[in-house]
Amino acid sequence: MKWEKVRLADCCKSIADGDHQPPPKAENGVPFVTISNITSFNQFDFSNTMYVSQEYYDALDSKRKAQIGDVLYSVVGSFGIPVLIKENKPFSFQRHIAILRPNEKVLSAFLYYTMLSKDFYAKADAAAVGAAQRTISLSALRNIVIALPPLDKQRRVTDILSAYDEFIENNQKQIKLLEEAAQRLYKEWFVDLRFPGHENTPIMDGVPEGWRKETISDICDTIGGGTPSTSKSEYYSDGTIRWVTPTDLTKANSLILLDSEKKITIDGLNNSSAKLLPPYTILMTSRASIGYFALCEFEVCTNQGFISCVPCCAEMRYYLLFNLMERVDEIKGKATGSTFLEISKRAFRDMEIIVPNNELLLRFTTIIDPIIKEQRTLTKIIAHLQQARDRLLPKLMSGELEV
Repeated sequence: MKWEKVRLADCCKSIADGDHQPPPKAENGVPFVTISNITSFNQFDFSNTMYVSQEYYDALDSKRKAQIGDVLYSVVGSFGIPVLIKENKPFSFQRHIAILRPNEKVLSAFLYYTMLSKDFYAKADAAAVGAAQRTISLSALRNIVIALPPLDKQRRVTDILSAYDEFIENNQKQIKLLEEAAQRLYKEWFVDLRFPGHENTPIMDGVPEGWRKETISDICDTIGGGTPSTSKSEYYSDGTIRWVTPTDLTKANSLILLDSEKKITIDGLNNSSAKLLPPYTILMTSRASIGYFALCEFEVCTNQGFISCVPCCAEMRYYLLFNLMERVDEIKGKATGSTFLEISKRAFRDMEIIVPNNELLLRFTTIIDPIIKEQRTLTKIIAHLQQARDRLLPKLMSGELEV
């Protein structure tokens, strides 16, 4: 059967966007998400959001309150990212995000995969305006034409693609559980001081015997980053050096960073303040979105939104990583700035850190290393699943591959 060509407006009950008024921020309440909260797996990360009051959320128009089956779509700046809502979790969102509520003509998952396809992105890009910040209006979005097969075929297509996404989500959950296990062990040993042998270790001035007080600068090298001139295409064209930006970390769902979205050339590296960092350097975002962390098994460099830590010895790496992750609020508290918050290298280097004895550091490393390796394996599996799904996506959504 021939696929029907319809406008988005004709297969959606409503197409709206977030509240146009600046949200009244609150200390707690209902999460307020922005485009930066969308992960690389097309989900919302609610762990580092602003909040609005329950009263503000309750007063919103119903078409601006996401419900199961809605598709949200970024329409400004980093536009073209769809998110399928799968659970009833109250949240509000910025006006840079559109919300589409499908009608009986289209399955929610089919609409999501349609908007995830390169063909749809090309149509949205053609309808967008602006050079520095691409924007697609709601009216332009409503008029984009998509192809719809009968509902039974939509269901078969989405069953195939959603099977990949279910595998991805299951692996994501495993990664999260592994990270939580590592954090619990860190807290038990080094915060609650219930480390092996604690029963026979005297505490002097709040510090177990044999432990020492240092500063961050005493136990690692702290390295900033840089950005090659964006006006020099030769610094980016056919680049092979991984150049990490905060977006690479904020969109990741794992401590393990497999790659960077952007690459630079040797000339770009040499003509900027970016530094090539050794494998498994602790990458920490230090500007705006402060306190995201990653490890990469390859050499990388970063832009200036990072303070990267190269520990003085391998046994210090995981202890330092989880120590810093435990202290994100403290790190943010030392940040300054009017346009955006940033912690300076000096303030970071001067932070005090209590260092356990070498034997305990080694025991901690021995336990954590397999956890990190398993996270890396799962992260690679996810990447392979995404690649396989993305190869199938255009063939299924165009009808080229019969189901």
